[in-house]
Amino acid sequence: MDATFWAFISLILFLALLVYVKVPGMVAKALDERADRIRRELEDARVLREEAQQLLAEYQRKRHEAEKEAAELVSAAQREAESIVADAKEKTEEYVARRTKLAEQKIAQAERDAVNEVRARAVDVAVAAAGKILSDTVDGSASGVLFDQSLAQLKAKMN
Repeated sequence: MDATFWAFISLILFLALLVYVKVPGMVAKALDERADRIRRELEDARVLREEAQQLLAEYQRKRHEAEKEAAELVSAAQREAESIVADAKEKTEEYVARRTKLAEQKIAQAERDAVNEVRARAVDVAVAAAGKILSDTVDGSASGVLFDQSLAQLKAKMN
């Protein structure tokens, strides 16, 4: 009996011991558990991937909505700015028109005041001249009466 025979017998006894101790079952069980764990991890990864895709789609939808809302806000702001500019222009034009009208009224009043002042001075000068002429031509007592009458008539015509 040579060494090869004893090596073969040792191998058979070793394999029998492994089967007796149920090593192949334990290896199969460990492999099955590992396969189940990998299967669960793959399922979890698939679920996470689907959730990630749903979140991505939701965020893209929200981004599109936000872009649309931002465009609407910009458009509304532009319309409001145009409205404010139009209102400001209209109010400015109204203000300028009011100020122009007020200035024209002040100028017209100043003209009337100047004309009335010139007339009043002309009347004063005319009355003074008439009084001087009357006092030179008429005696003292008659000139006073004539002067008072003339002055009363002129004042009546002025009013």
